[in-house]
Amino acid sequence: MIRPMPKAPHTCAYFLVGPTATGKTAVAQYLAEQRQAEILSADSMLVYRGMDLGTAKPTPADRQRVRYWGIDVVDPVESFNVARFLGEARRCFESAAAGGRPVIVVGGTGLYIRALLTGLDELPDVQPGVRAKWQAVYESEGLAGLRSALDARSPEWIAALPVSDHANSRRLIRALELLDMGCVIPPRSQAARMPAMPITGLEISRDALVARIEARVREMYTAGLLEEVRSLLAGSWDPAGTAARAIGYAEASACIRGEVTEKEAMRLTVQRTRQLAKRQMTWFRHQAKVSWIHVEPSLSLDEISAKVAAEWDARGPVAVQG
Repeated sequence: MIRPMPKAPHTCAYFLVGPTATGKTAVAQYLAEQRQAEILSADSMLVYRGMDLGTAKPTPADRQRVRYWGIDVVDPVESFNVARFLGEARRCFESAAAGGRPVIVVGGTGLYIRALLTGLDELPDVQPGVRAKWQAVYESEGLAGLRSALDARSPEWIAALPVSDHANSRRLIRALELLDMGCVIPPRSQAARMPAMPITGLEISRDALVARIEARVREMYTAGLLEEVRSLLAGSWDPAGTAARAIGYAEASACIRGEVTEKEAMRLTVQRTRQLAKRQMTWFRHQAKVSWIHVEPSLSLDEISAKVAAEWDARGPVAVQG
């Protein structure tokens, strides 16, 4: 028997993270129904309206039983960033607090999770031409050129970066951009602000994960992913936009244009999803404090949910800074 979840202040939440296809959404739905909680989705693709099958959104029936936030927030042609996500999160916490309900945060977008746990530094927007300059350095000199430029400009800044960011071109370019725009002091260390209490995550074996991803992709196509994408293309969807390049949608679009067969589109979607899961797992292992629950294929939803609930009950909710 899963005990009722203690009512938490609106500045706290119960987290369930991990790579795609590990069953997070089903567990969060189950526990939210048991504990009268609201769910905040921390998934950067679920924010887009009309993109349902390819993002594996909770079903309409699930969303009738549980209040979700962070889903269907903007149209695919609109831009969405971490600041807008935090605005959605604040509305979620206000709603939950007003109703005396706890919040469950579920997802695999590391940037969103980190923003909730550590807050978001107020940093200037990129000025025209600044990013292009450093992108050109990267294209001509690679990571070594970016590291050399950053070390020459600010040894303190490069020393403040996590080791993993030394091989991340986007992080290095962003640091150089900020220096160009007058930020002489590195942003506060995200790692230093990470709560001491770990958040809960789900992981499964590589073979089991691959099998789940392959099954999910088959289900998407059987359910009508190509028809969904045709409908989006017939509207104002930008084929070159961020949403259109999402895993599953780019491949389905290519299939509709006759550039690949349906079988090849499915294979490429599986491949990209596996790569995403690997990146997500790497991020969580290096950038967050996660208490992992290993999911065996033989475990039922009830059993996995009980394991998650036991972790939450033992530690309580985690403070949210965003």
